[in-house]
Amino acid sequence: MKLIESRSTGSATFARPEHWHQISWCDVNRQVRGLQVRIAKATKAGDWRRVKALQRFLVNSFSSRCLAVKRVTENAGKRTAGVDGATWSTPESKWHAVQQLSSRGYRPLPLRRVHIPKANGKKRPLGIPTMRDRAMQALYLLALEPVSETLADKNSYGFRRGRSTADAIAQLFIRLARKGAAQWILEGDIRGCFDHISHEWLEAHVPMNKAVLRKWLKAGYVESRRLFPTNAGTPQGGIISPTLANIALDGLEEALEKQFGSTVNQQRQNRVSLVRYADDFVITGSSKELLENEVKPVVESFLVERGLELSQEKTRVTHIEEGFDFLGQNVRKYDGKLLIKPSSRNVKAFLEKVRGKIKGNKALRQELLIRTLNPIIRGWANYHRGIVASETFARVDYLIWWTLWRWAKRRHPRKGRNWIRRKYYRSIGLENGVFCAETQTAKGQLALIRLMKASHVKIKRHVKVRWEANPFDPEFEEYFEARKRQRMLQSLEERPFLRTIWLQQDGVCPVCRQVIGVEDRWHNHHKVRRADGGSNASGNRILLHPNCHRQLHHPRGMRSVG
Repeated sequence: MKLIESRSTGSATFARPEHWHQISWCDVNRQVRGLQVRIAKATKAGDWRRVKALQRFLVNSFSSRCLAVKRVTENAGKRTAGVDGATWSTPESKWHAVQQLSSRGYRPLPLRRVHIPKANGKKRPLGIPTMRDRAMQALYLLALEPVSETLADKNSYGFRRGRSTADAIAQLFIRLARKGAAQWILEGDIRGCFDHISHEWLEAHVPMNKAVLRKWLKAGYVESRRLFPTNAGTPQGGIISPTLANIALDGLEEALEKQFGSTVNQQRQNRVSLVRYADDFVITGSSKELLENEVKPVVESFLVERGLELSQEKTRVTHIEEGFDFLGQNVRKYDGKLLIKPSSRNVKAFLEKVRGKIKGNKALRQELLIRTLNPIIRGWANYHRGIVASETFARVDYLIWWTLWRWAKRRHPRKGRNWIRRKYYRSIGLENGVFCAETQTAKGQLALIRLMKASHVKIKRHVKVRWEANPFDPEFEEYFEARKRQRMLQSLEERPFLRTIWLQQDGVCPVCRQVIGVEDRWHNHHKVRRADGGSNASGNRILLHPNCHRQLHHPRGMRSVG
């Protein structure tokens, strides 16, 4: 697209496309990014009048509307409809959505209420907005996120760009591993956080269009064909809901520092510090009495203002030698040494999932079963790769091996052990008893596909994100990009072919010029089509975002890549 300079704003814009696949995503991302940087800068300076003006400009811009529609049509719930039953699955419907996305006359529809199972056996209510409401939330989130990131607590890690559970665990290690560190921990659990946040508090403190926010909060939900009002809370399932919850809980760290001293230069007798991931948090302290009699009342007072309260059954004070579970990992000191391992409950849930897949596919071909299990095992092992998990990995591999052995024996009840071993297991290098199968490549050649083992993932300590780093501050742009690239390289260690392709294109999608990271989805594209004589070699392949790939092949889209 040809760039045109706007005389009114002096900013670079581009000629309007006439179709979804004619959108220049490189220019769209650049324009939205520039506005978000300006919003973050105005927030840091405390210039709220300018923040409001820039937010208004952003939500009304064509580029922002394109990104909002793109987000809701590419995420995991893109095929899940709201109460109107509509989904945007074609380029024409997406383009029409971009044209119709506006706050003028906007009225959200009620959410469709469903219930999903929780780890404890109970069910969690989930509200599913319509596609239009999701896109509107994604649009306003583009303007709200630079503000929330600039004002966020420094040790808040949930639902934030460039931060993860690994950062929260790494911060706990920093606070608890040192000699003379805090020995007591308050495990905080907020009762129904998303369901009970005060609407009045949100409307008074969230820096966005109040009328639109009020409409979302009061939209209600439909369950069993009945309409129910919503007088409190922000629905789980809404794109903007995690950010609203973060804004409501931001400030707790400051309240604790005001009462007990800074975590950087606090009094040694207190050692009070907070680590929070969304609505799950732990607070360290020097004594049980301090946490129960002084820290806990401060937390309760902070939450009451927001319509929230602690769950008395799940909130407890624990000694570090007894240990506690946080984000699927167990934190405990053994003879004065802090070790963080996968929690027993997390390992049990993982094994139940793997066994369920194996037992539920008793007649599946071995190759397809391996392809089903490998992503599950790889994802779980990568999640725990930054902690003391080698022994757990070995035990998990052993238990999965035995489950697969029983699966193989059941398929051939009249065959002996040696026959089953020859059919389903092989020796690869120095490793015996490898569960593997023969598969056919695109060229018609036979190759082996083997079961992924958790122990194949190398343990590597996670480097925590800098607490002051803001993804919307140009000073940290290269910092976050380097971290994103490093995470992607680690995730591709067991996939050398994809790693080679990713490195050849410098980790960047050639169409939209955005870094392809772990959290992104991608397609494997042939530069020269197989039908035209192209090969499957890495030199003839590139990784593209799904939308970029469709744009490349569409008759009205781009015809080449840079």
